[in-house]
Parts: sequence; structure tokens; C-alpha cells
Amino acid sequence: MRVNVVSDVHGNAKDLATAGDGADALVCLGDLVLFLDYADHSRGIFPDLFGTANADLIVELRTARRFDEARDLARGLWAELGVDRETAVVSAVRRQYAELFAAFPAPTYATYGNVDIPTLWPEFAQPGTTVLDGERVEIGGRVFGFVGGGLRTPMRTPFEISDEEYAAKVEALGEVDVLCSHIPPEVPDLTYDTVARRFERGSRALLDAIRRTRPRYALFGHVHQPLVRRMRIGATECVNVGHFASTGKPWTLSW
Repeated sequence: MRVNVVSDVHGNAKDLATAGDGADALVCLGDLVLFLDYADHSRGIFPDLFGTANADLIVELRTARRFDEARDLARGLWAELGVDRETAVVSAVRRQYAELFAAFPAPTYATYGNVDIPTLWPEFAQPGTTVLDGERVEIGGRVFGFVGGGLRTPMRTPFEISDEEYAAKVEALGEVDVLCSHIPPEVPDLTYDTVARRFERGSRALLDAIRRTRPRYALFGHVHQPLVRRMRIGATECVNVGHFASTGKPWTLSW
């Protein structure tokens, strides 16, 4: 049995179309949407609306952790644009989702990332795509559990939830063979981004579940350039499956 796993697709529909090649199933750990490419500031919803120069500036502010100034800049740009923010963003996300969901092979098992908009997924998920969040599914005789979204941060991305709500979804899974999430467990080596030079939020509930239930694997993404991509916690192999938007290559689990 072979399962290919991707995370942090961020608009890369071209490579997503072949991500399931040679595999029995594709698992996607979220972040389909591309709001702003931190490597190429000309790509994404933000520069499409406001131009690359403004994208350069907002990346500079966010990287310096000047989040209030970044939000003030964004508010000013939206006011100048003179359109309803939610309507414009949802329209752009719908265009991306139409292309991305069409690229999923069958079968695909997917959960949400922190920049995704879950309420839109039912419009685009085709019959071969199963969306799971706080739910389990059997793939090739192994039980996979899925937890979508991220935890609250100053970035205020679309699908951030409270620690308590997130922990409840983790608890609902019970014992699984493969624990799939968008964000990593709360381990410094797994949450530190070496390019952004900051710790991203990881989940204590995921870490506790790994120690308590001892899944064979814990798979996740979210941290694009992690200090450590793979480590063991007790009996569990913890793997950051990679920044698919830049690599275009899935990580493979076989048994």
C-alpha cells in the first residue's frame, strides 16, 4: 500500500494534479489557498488586488512581527479599493478552489489548513474527495485520524480556533495508526521556521495524544522551513511532509 501526502499546497494546482501518481491514495493536510507568497510577492490574492509593492511592504511588516502596522496597512488598502473585503476574498478563493479541487485524484482524503475557508469546501469537493476534521478513516487497513485548522495567532488567518476546540477534535479521534494534522505537535524543533526565524504555533493536544496513544506516525505541515523535518517521540515517527507549494513533491508512506 502506498499513500502520498502533501501539505501547504498554496495554489500549486499544476503539481497537485500529479501528486497522487503511483499511489493508492492522496492525503492533503491543508492550506490550499494562496493569499500571499512570501518567496515571490507577486503571487497570490493580496498582490492581485493591491500590487507587488504593497505585498513587499506587508511581508516586511509581518516578518518584523509588526502585526498592528500590517493590519493598519491592510485596512487602508481595502478602504482605498472601495469593495467589500469578504466578497472580494471569497470570490478569489473560489477561483483557486475550483482549480485545486479539480486537480485532486481519487481517492483523496483532505483536511483544512489555517488559511483555508472550510465553509466553501462542500462547493468544490468532488465524489472522490473525502473531507475529514476530528474524524477517522481506514486506508489500506490502517486507521488515519485527521485534525484540521490552526490555533489562534496575531496573523488572524481564516481558520484559527481556540486551544480547547482543537483539543476536543484531537480527543475525538481516539487511538489511530496515523495522526494527520495541518500544524505540528508543540515541540520547539518542529515548530521553528529557519527562514522566518520564528516559532509557529504547535499543538500541545497533539503532543499529549502522541505520548498517550502512540500512533505509528504523526504527519503535518504548516512550518515551511522547519529546523527539524523528522523526529521520534516515543514510538511515533513525526514527519513534516514538506512545503508542497515550493517542492511540488509529495511525501510517501508505504506498508
